Amino acid sequence: MIALSPRSLDEAVRHLADDPALVPVAGCTDLMVRGPEALHRMDRVLDLLGLPELRGICAVSEGLEIGAATTFTEIRHSAAIRAAFPALTAAAEQVGGWQIQNRGTLGGNLANASPAGDSLPVLLALDATVILAGPAGQREVRMDGFHTGYRKTALAPGEILVRIRLPHPPAGTVQAFRKVGTREAQAISKVVVALAGHVEGGRIAGIRLAAGSVAATPVRLRAAEAAILGSSPGLVTAERAGRTAAREVQPIDDVRSTADYRRFALERVVRRMVLGLT
Repeated sequence: MIALSPRSLDEAVRHLADDPALVPVAGCTDLMVRGPEALHRMDRVLDLLGLPELRGICAVSEGLEIGAATTFTEIRHSAAIRAAFPALTAAAEQVGGWQIQNRGTLGGNLANASPAGDSLPVLLALDATVILAGPAGQREVRMDGFHTGYRKTALAPGEILVRIRLPHPPAGTVQAFRKVGTREAQAISKVVVALAGHVEGGRIAGIRLAAGSVAATPVRLRAAEAAILGSSPGLVTAERAGRTAAREVQPIDDVRSTADYRRFALERVVRRMVLGLT
C-alpha cells in the first residue's frame, strides 16, 4: 500500500488530480471493521487527517464551521458547539466508544455515507452546508443534497470534503437527538432521529426533523414537518408528527432490526421529541 500525507489542502488536491485512484482517508474507523479484504483493495491512500485546513472549529458570520477532519472527541469538548448545537454534541457522545471518538471524524462520517451515520440526521436538522474543494476550486452543497444514494455522495472525482458550516439557529430553538441501538455504546443505530424547532406565539413556527437507518440515505421527514408546522405544541400534535413520520419512511429488514420495529421506534421517538417543544 502507498500512503501519501500531504501538508496542505492544495497539495492534496494536486495528488488527487495526478492519481484519481487515490482513496482519501481520515480516521479509518469504519475501514478497520470491514476486514483485510477492504484493506487489500486500497492500493493507494491519501491521508487527510493532518491537514490544517481540515481541522478545528471556528466562528463565522453565518454560524460555526467545523473542519472535516475534526474528531468527535474534539466536537464533544467544544464549548461553542455545546452552546449553539447541543444535538451535535449529543450525537458525538454516542459515536462508538471513546477510542472511535478519538479517531473518527465528522467529515469521515459524512463521506462514508452510511444511512446509519449518527451525525448525519443532526446535520440535516441543523440545515448544514458542506464545503468541498477540487481542481476547479471550492463549492458548497446543502446537506440535504449531499447524499445521493446508498453510500453515494455529491463529491465529484478529485474533490475533498473540507468543512461543514452550521448556521445560527433562530432564538429559542429546541434541539434533540436520539439514537436507538442494541446497546448503550459501540452500537450501529437501528433508528437515529434529530429535531430542531422553535415555537412563537403558541404555534410551531419552524421545524426540521431528520432520521437515519430508515432509508437508503439519511432523510428529512418533510411530511411530518408539514403536518405540524403552525400547530399548537402538545400531545395531539406530537402524535400526528409520529404517525406521519412512520408512514413516510421505507425501512428494510436487516441483521440489526426489522422494518416494522424501525417504524414503531421512529414514531415513538418523533412523538417524544415534538412533545419537548411545549
